[in-house]
This record gives sequence, structure tokens and C-alpha cells, in this order.
Amino acid sequence: MPIPVTLIPGDGIGPSISNATVRVLEAAGAEIAWDTQLAGMAGVARCGDPIPDATLDSIKRTGLALKGPLETPVGEGYRSINVALRKTFDLYANVRPAYSIVPAGRYQNLDIVLIRENTEGLYVGIEHYIRVGNDPRAVAESTAIITRAGSERIVRYAFEYATKHNRKKVTLVHKANILKFSQGLFLDTGRMIARDYQGRSTPSASTSSSPPTSSATFCRIRFPDWSADSVSPRAETSARAAPSSRPCTEPHPTSRGRESPTRAH
Repeated sequence: MPIPVTLIPGDGIGPSISNATVRVLEAAGAEIAWDTQLAGMAGVARCGDPIPDATLDSIKRTGLALKGPLETPVGEGYRSINVALRKTFDLYANVRPAYSIVPAGRYQNLDIVLIRENTEGLYVGIEHYIRVGNDPRAVAESTAIITRAGSERIVRYAFEYATKHNRKKVTLVHKANILKFSQGLFLDTGRMIARDYQGRSTPSASTSSSPPTSSATFCRIRFPDWSADSVSPRAETSARAAPSSRPCTEPHPTSRGRESPTRAH
């Protein structure tokens, strides 16, 4: 029986990417019943809403969505649709695998699964202007909200993922050397959770300046885009350096004969 999936083609190059993805899935033999819906600028143009109720209702019904890139106004207008979807459905864990499949280039044997927290930090969107003299926008201030509960569930998710997929270690990435309170809370919570996995992993931590390059679940929480986006280019470098042109990243297989995580650093 076909699996019902909400399809949001997206804006700009989104429809082209989505159509290509649908063709790949069809060629792979996936039985999917697509329910095409709108969001972003396409939703505004058609329905006057960047996230129409019909789109939300469809996702609630199917429980699964494939989404192309969505346009977000810069500096004004409505907030990111991606962030809104994460908050609406509490999509707190973003899982991004990167695996080098072409044996060439600067980075060899790249094998990372980056798990990032989607709903806290600066993504809560708490910000305001501060008046100085006659300038009502003299200072802009954004607040990053970090909670123990949010930190605990993303760290635990990373450990459970690592155990399920036979990953060797979990690396917790932080900036507690600079942000003592917010990042300190995340780091302390991570160390506390790591104790629950004694026997399978040993708690320790690395800073955000030195992400792992192989066989790791890379758990980070507060600086999402730059750390997440840095993973794929590392794999892409290897792919570009090779004579053949193939995808530079792919989901990590669930079983490669690896042992359970032995370190969390």
C-alpha cells in the first residue's frame, strides 16, 4: 500500500529539486502517494499565507513531508517557514549524514552524522531594538534561549541514534569557553546524560572548532547553520576532486558492523 507523504515543491529552484527527488524515488521503486501542498511565497501568492492551513492539515494527516527550499524575506516580512514548521511539529532534531564515497580530495573517509537542535538557541526569535537618543534602532538585541529539557532531549537523541546505528562515538560541540551560562548549561547537561551510557560511552567533550571527520555522531545545539553546512562541503570536496561525478553525501547505512559507541568527546 502506498505511503502517504505531503509534498511541498517550494520556491525558486525548489520545484526542480522536488521533481528530481520524486523521480529518483519512483525509479527506486518507492510506493508513495503524494499530497502536493503549498508553502512559502507560493503559499502567499495562492492563499495569502506562507503556511496555509491545508498544508499543515496534510502534514498532520500523513506524518511525513518532503519539502523543497522555501523563500524567506531577508530583514523583513514573515519569519522562516522552516523554523515555523519545526516549532509547529516540535521537530527538535535535525539529522544530517555526510559520507564521502569518492576516494580523492582533501578529506578522506568522511563519515559524520550531525545532529543539531532545531527549536532553541537563537531560533526562538526573541529580539528587539533599543533606542539610543533619537535613533529607535540604534541597537538590535537577540536572545538565545537554552533549556535543560531541550538540551537533554537532543543529547539523549544523539546517544540513542549512535547506539542504534553502531556509531563509535558522540562528539558534543559547544562554546562554553565563551558563553558560560547558555553553553555551560548545554555542556553540563550533556555530561550528565553521558553518565547514563556508561559502559557504552565515556563522557567528555570537544569544542566547536574541531569537529570529527569519521565515524561519529556529531551532536551540537546552538550554532546550527555554519556547523551543519560545513559537513557536506567536506564530503563534496572529495567528490569534486574525483574524475567521476556522483552524489557527495548519502544517508549512512544502519549497519556497518561497528561496535556500540565507546567515547563521547
